[in-house]
Amino acid sequence: MAQRCSLTGKRPLVGNNVSHAHNKTKRRQMPNIQSKRIYVPELSRWVRVRLSARALRTVTKVGLIPFLSRNGLKLKDVC
Repeated sequence: MAQRCSLTGKRPLVGNNVSHAHNKTKRRQMPNIQSKRIYVPELSRWVRVRLSARALRTVTKVGLIPFLSRNGLKLKDVC
């Protein structure tokens, strides 16, 4: 499964490990993706999503439906 946040679209960053001798090797910085069940009171049901820890904090504070409407998404897009 792809390492991608379904709400914010965060993806892995690509860069270099740079040693003391200035040798460069490719590396990937992965986003902190979590699988969560979130209760949506507007629909009175649970929804399972894969989202980043930053998006989880925002959804906890604002709510899933207002977060989706603010970003122009639908519930069908993220589930």
